[in-house]
Amino acid sequence: MSGMSNGTGAMLSRREHIGQSIADILTTPIGTRLMRRNYGSYLPQLVDHPATDANRLRLIAATAQAIIKWEPRTRVLRVGVRLNAQGKCQLSIVRRDTDSADTVMSTVNVGGAA
Repeated sequence: MSGMSNGTGAMLSRREHIGQSIADILTTPIGTRLMRRNYGSYLPQLVDHPATDANRLRLIAATAQAIIKWEPRTRVLRVGVRLNAQGKCQLSIVRRDTDSADTVMSTVNVGGAA
């Protein structure tokens, strides 16, 4: 099964479509989708907090929680967090898709200036 790119309309492989879905989930604030108020993650709210160890852990937990809830085609193995001075959070997500034995690493940027 494959999907469609939300930017170009081109066909995506299953792996690429899952990556696109994860990025959409993580960058959508909870409560902003009209017909699906629970959709999204708490990351947009958490990214502006101080870069303490406790807040890094909250970012990792919010990432894993959102992916587990909204993307059943994959399993999260590891999440890494990098924060910069401009308020941008870069998440490195290592996952294993349910139809494959391979691990996949993807990055998602949340917050900060465009």
